[in-house]
Amino acid sequence: MNISPANLDQLRDQIDETDQALLSLLKQRLALVHAVGEYKSQHGLPVYVPEREAAMLAKRRAEAEKMGVPADLIEDVLRRAMRESYASENDAGFKQVNPTAGDVVVVGGNGKLGRLFVNMFRLSGYSVKILGSQDWDQAEAIVANASLVVISVPIDKTVVTIERLPKLPADCVLTDLTSVKQAPMKAMMAAHDGPVVGLHPMFGPDIASFAKQVIIHCDGRGAEQYQWVLDQMRLWGPRLHESDGQEHDETMSMVQALRHFTSFAYGMHLQNEDADLARLLAFSSPIYRLELAMVGRLFAQDGELYASIITAAPENIKMFKRYLQNFTSALTLLEQGDKQAFVKKFNEVAHWFGGFATQFQSESRDLLLAAHDRVTHD
Repeated sequence: MNISPANLDQLRDQIDETDQALLSLLKQRLALVHAVGEYKSQHGLPVYVPEREAAMLAKRRAEAEKMGVPADLIEDVLRRAMRESYASENDAGFKQVNPTAGDVVVVGGNGKLGRLFVNMFRLSGYSVKILGSQDWDQAEAIVANASLVVISVPIDKTVVTIERLPKLPADCVLTDLTSVKQAPMKAMMAAHDGPVVGLHPMFGPDIASFAKQVIIHCDGRGAEQYQWVLDQMRLWGPRLHESDGQEHDETMSMVQALRHFTSFAYGMHLQNEDADLARLLAFSSPIYRLELAMVGRLFAQDGELYASIITAAPENIKMFKRYLQNFTSALTLLEQGDKQAFVKKFNEVAHWFGGFATQFQSESRDLLLAAHDRVTHD
């Protein structure tokens, strides 16, 4: 097709007009989502309904294919729009599951994670009080009418904070938001005779919405009495996964501690090598750029927090040592120049991953495309 400069300008003008039409449609969609949020708030419906999302995406993909539009394109656009939608639905608030509840007290509610939960309970209609580090002389009065006390303090201060609590009302639910569970659960069970449940939000305080997030909960006692807390959180949109303290801490050794430690070690290695980060980025494929971003993300946050997570449980150090042994074993194969042994081990690991390998390949493809879209070159 022969396109003259004049024709090109006209085509670009038409693209601009189409983009403006898209903006208007997105604005309309957000307004409709806000109305949906109001309805969900009034009727106690959860923000995120996976079945509805999956069905809607499947239908839009099929419609796109019939129109000659790439199905992946419409799914990408809609997923991004839905992420914004989930965040905007928070503005409507949430139905209060337990309208007869007394105060919700967040110990450490001035911290980042604590403030997030303070906000969510207030959006759900509860009277929320904060017990901060300067308020302990008033602690007894603050918790006097509490139906829920949430401990949201640094890991290394969690147990001593629990032990410092005044006597709570008999039917008050006591919980924590710590990323280790065995020690805090033991402390809560000793400090309070009423209902106890351990919580671990698998996200940081900077999320825009609870939709699609994960919260682990560990039973202490009085499940029927603390059920309202779980039901309330479900309306916020996360997936709740039950575990016991031991399983939780063992799993977190790999999911959190090992991942953070290896990122820390890799970042330290880059520093000691005096690597040129700008040069690394310039030479990066999307996958390495994404990996480097995940490492760099760690160092944009609080070192005290990650030191606490990494050293939170004795099991973590044992896990790191086993990782070092496996790393050394892999390095030995390379030092020996035994390529076939390396390939054999590679295939053994691939077999162990099984179907998850192809699942992760598919999931990472979308991440890599998103990372690639964000790249700009001067």
